Order: sequence, then structure tokens, then C-alpha cells
Amino acid sequence: MDIYFFIIIGVIVFEYLLSFSVRTLNIRALSSKLPEEFKDVYDNEKYIKSQDYTKTNAKYSYFTSTFSLGLGLWFILSGFYNSLDLYARGFGFNEIITGILFFGILFMINDILSLPLSIYKTFVIEEKYGFNKTTYKTFITDKIKQYFLLVLIGFPFLYLVLLFFDIFRENAWLVVWLLMASFMVLIQPLFNNFIAPMFNKFTPLEEGPLLEKIKKYLEKVDFPVKKLEVVDGSRRSGHSNAYFSGFGKNKRIALFDTLIEQMDDDEIVAIVAHEVGHYKLKHIQTGMISGIIQTGIMLFTLSLFVNNENLFNVFQVENVSVYASLVFFSMLYAPISIISGVVSMIISRRNEFSADSYSAKTANLPESLISGLKKLSSENLSNLTPHWLNVFLNYSHPPVLDRVNALKSKVS
Repeated sequence: MDIYFFIIIGVIVFEYLLSFSVRTLNIRALSSKLPEEFKDVYDNEKYIKSQDYTKTNAKYSYFTSTFSLGLGLWFILSGFYNSLDLYARGFGFNEIITGILFFGILFMINDILSLPLSIYKTFVIEEKYGFNKTTYKTFITDKIKQYFLLVLIGFPFLYLVLLFFDIFRENAWLVVWLLMASFMVLIQPLFNNFIAPMFNKFTPLEEGPLLEKIKKYLEKVDFPVKKLEVVDGSRRSGHSNAYFSGFGKNKRIALFDTLIEQMDDDEIVAIVAHEVGHYKLKHIQTGMISGIIQTGIMLFTLSLFVNNENLFNVFQVENVSVYASLVFFSMLYAPISIISGVVSMIISRRNEFSADSYSAKTANLPESLISGLKKLSSENLSNLTPHWLNVFLNYSHPPVLDRVNALKSKVS
């Protein structure tokens, strides 16, 4: 057997076993004793409900990951990719259009197979725990919009990638890197002005004490924003959140309507200050630079394996092509992706602590941030006692108890 075969199959199985083990450890780490810090936002009934929610999601992930493992192995071992490639080539188009067909069909197959799981997650699990606000009409409309964006943005972008590989050959990775770096910068205004409004309604935060408090804080830290808006997150889910996006003069702060309903003004100001902290401390900028560097490393490594016949033999594909190389290489690159993902999670958790500290320092509302974080965990039925390995591998944010304990030192 080829070394590529053992690497690819080995990594797929390893990822499955690792996630299975971590999920099991996470369930076992659930404590029947409610942490003292959360007794003001959790009663015993709600705490049990949060643990049930964690267990239910874990069982769902057991099934979906096992399904994905079986499907992925079948795709590789059955010669599926060769059949798909021959079907796409049968239309008689050039290599680039054939590649888009190959990706399009593969996407549709995966999307159709995962659709029942997505429906179950939304309309059974989320419904059971009181989070789902999505109607079937909204679910279907969202799916149509996703396909529209795929055709409008995804396929043209893929066309350029395949075209550059066709034109620039050995140096294509560098040109594609510049393309992807440009896209990573441009996606922010594209998201703010086009994509996000397709899915949610954004309305200016209405005049009142909350708006005045936020404006006063933003003036204090010299952080002008173009838009301070409320998102109709309750249209789809009971989960609450807030986010910051944009650069320069086009910065936007978006607050979910569910967040505004659940928190008092000072808690919301403290959370806004946390989001401002990410920008002021250059977490967003450094994150983008890091993403661009990682993309460059990935593309350079890809250039060493494009049209590699040994790699194609693993998938039993007769015709060597750039487009299929992209799919197969993503599996070969998985070990590096796992490592870079863990490093990214470590940096992200550190940044969250820093943004919390920035909020406490500049808004001078550490107690409000603490109570806000506790309410967020309560309203979202968060797992209060995750296993450390799950945190290490999968958490972009530190466990809320760790954040609360860190903020306590800021309370005067």
C-alpha cells in the first residue's frame, strides 16, 4: 500500500477516535454539583437542563461523526471520486469548467446527505431545549440563499483559482495566495454590506439610555463606529451574542436582540467594550495576518503535491487534475491543520482574556461583565465544567468560570 494511503486513512480514523474520546471525557466531566459562582443565574432545574443539553449534543455528534467517517471511507475505498470525475468529464467541457462541475456535484451530494441531520439538529434538538425560532420557510429560504452565494461568489472564486493554476503552473500557489489574501480582506465589507443583510435584518439601536451609554464609552476610548445595530437573531434562535466587524471607517457593532432582552445596560456596555478590546488590542488584525500566513504555507505545500499520481492512486482516480488535487490534498494536509487549529485555539483563548481585561479597565464595569458572561452561559445552557482536553482542542473561548475568576481580580 502507498504511504499516502496510510497517512490519509490513518488521519481520518485518528481524528474520529480523538473526537470520540474527547466527547466521552467531556460527558464524564459533567459535575452534579452546581459551581458556587453560578448559583445566582442557575437553579437546580436549569443546571440539570444545561447538562442534558450537553449530553444530547454529544450523542448527536457521536452519530454525525460516525456517519461522516463511514461516508468518507466509502468515498475513498469505493472509487466514488473516479466515478464522479468521469461523470463531470462526460459533459465535454474544458478542465476548469469540469473542475467547477466536480466541486459543485460533490458539494450537492454532501449537502443533501447532511440535510436530514441539519433538520434534526434545528427542529428537534434546538426545539426541545427552547432555542429554535426558525420556521421551515426560513430554513428553506436560507438554504436557497446559500446556494445563490455559492454560485455568485464561490464558483467564480474557484474559477480563478483553477485558471491561475492552469496559467502559472509551478508559481500558481503564489498567485492564488495573493488572490486568497485579497479575498480575506475584502470579505469583511462584502459580509457587512451584502451577505449579512441577506439573512438578518439590521436596525439602528434606538435612542435611549443604552445607546447613550455605548456612545459615551466609544467616545472615551476613541472608537468611532459607522453602525451600531440590533440584529434580529431571535428570528432563528434563542441563543444570544454580539459581534464586531469591519475596518477603518466602516466598523460595525451588532447586538443580537436576544442579548438586549436578557441583559441590563451596563452588562451590554461591558460586552461592547470586550468587542472593542479585540480591535484595539489588534487581535482581529493579527488574526487576519496569521490566517494569510497559514494560507500561504498550505498553498506552498499544495504546490508540491498537485497532480501527484501516487496521491490519485489512493482515491482510485484515473485522470490527474488540479481540481481533484485540491480535494485530495486537503485530506493529506489534515495533520498540519489539526496542529495549526490547536495553536489558533490557544491564541484565541488568550485573546479573550485580554479583551475581558481591556473591558474591565476601560469601561470600569468588571462586575457587569462577570454578570453578563454568567447570564450568557445560563441563557445558552453552556457546559460549566468542560473537560480540559476538550477546551484545549476545541474551545476558542476559555470556559466561563475561568473568565469569571480572572475578572474577579479586576473588581476593586
